[in-house]
Amino acid sequence: MKVDVLLGLQWGDEGKGKVVDVLTPNYDVITRFQGGPNAGHTLEFNGEKYILRSIPSGIFQGGKVNVIGNGVVLDPLLFKQEAEALAASGHDLTKQLCISKKAHLILPTHRMLDAAYEAAKGSGKIGTTGKGIGPTYTDKISRNGLRVGDLLHNFDEKYAAAKARHEAILKSLNYSYDIKELEAQWFEALEYLKQFNLIDSEHVVNNYLKDGKSVLAEGAQGTMLDIDFGSYPFVTSSNTICAGCCTGLGVSPRNIGEVYGIFKAYCTRVGSGPFPTELFDETGDQLCTLGHEFGSVTGRKRRCGWIDLVALKYAVMINGVSQLIMMKSDVLDSFETIKACVAYKINGEEVTEFPFEIDDTIEPVYVELPGWKTDMTKMQSEDEFPEEFNAYLSFLEEELGVPVKIVSVGPDREQTIIRYTEE
Repeated sequence: MKVDVLLGLQWGDEGKGKVVDVLTPNYDVITRFQGGPNAGHTLEFNGEKYILRSIPSGIFQGGKVNVIGNGVVLDPLLFKQEAEALAASGHDLTKQLCISKKAHLILPTHRMLDAAYEAAKGSGKIGTTGKGIGPTYTDKISRNGLRVGDLLHNFDEKYAAAKARHEAILKSLNYSYDIKELEAQWFEALEYLKQFNLIDSEHVVNNYLKDGKSVLAEGAQGTMLDIDFGSYPFVTSSNTICAGCCTGLGVSPRNIGEVYGIFKAYCTRVGSGPFPTELFDETGDQLCTLGHEFGSVTGRKRRCGWIDLVALKYAVMINGVSQLIMMKSDVLDSFETIKACVAYKINGEEVTEFPFEIDDTIEPVYVELPGWKTDMTKMQSEDEFPEEFNAYLSFLEEELGVPVKIVSVGPDREQTIIRYTEE
């Protein structure tokens, strides 16, 4: 058996949570391999809306094992709030959820450092969510981090040393803060965390594969926020690409199976950083309104624009995508004309390869396609797709060289159409 990987191909917020929930019945084990609690995966079914930040999106399907991998950074307090809310809705996580001992802990002082670093950057700020994720990954790489497994080994001593180091940095930045109340809640959350199954996840996941169990790995954020291949420095602090699954779960590259790449029929971005196809006009506002483009965790308004095929082709290549999943196609239902960026104009020259750096001087080169002007939200099979929508899908498949296997026509679990089904 191999691990199938599901990840975002744009700047995050592509709708990964819903797709994991839809695909979960086909798998025995669902895992998260990177990211922190800034990644809000929204799922809607049975008239209810759920937002997951750190917990894998397979948690709603009974009998499935869910694993938070070593590549994730975990805030015990936010985790406790998330898990308690799910328990109140009737989902008992203690039997289903396992947490890697090698996952790093977000400390209260990490949040303070996040805010202090952003304040120090002034107009050059990244636009982080302030959850302490970047500073936690910094500690991980500098070999100063605390891990979930440390809860079982001299934790108080290790915590005091980490806190003292952070406080010295905060003092040097002249940053005022008070973490007394936050810290008390955080320690209370640590006790809550201990009731879960804390595991050596690399052994557990590989043993599941050996036993013939099917595993789905869920990424957070999106390819264009990858620390190595994204729009640096306006990126997250982890490897969001398929390779991050190997390091974030402890599985070898030869054990990667299908790679599901998720993208929106248009494009969005949250926070600062370049966004070549961003629209600042009425069309951009319309995309935002129709797509309800506000962060599920932060509530921040997302920047909106047309689909960017230069970036998308790059993401398909980097990840080795084998199947594409298009989300939010219904948002474009009312548009007369759909645009797609097929090249960038840089210093007067058209380029189709994603460059070393993207900035505000890049001019997108668009092709225009006819809109389908049809309400697709009630459709249940591809036989009902309008001709113009099929033409849009064919155009994307030709440009990207990968089949669009799944199309989402609304937020609900049921509003998901699987294509190329065998009779």
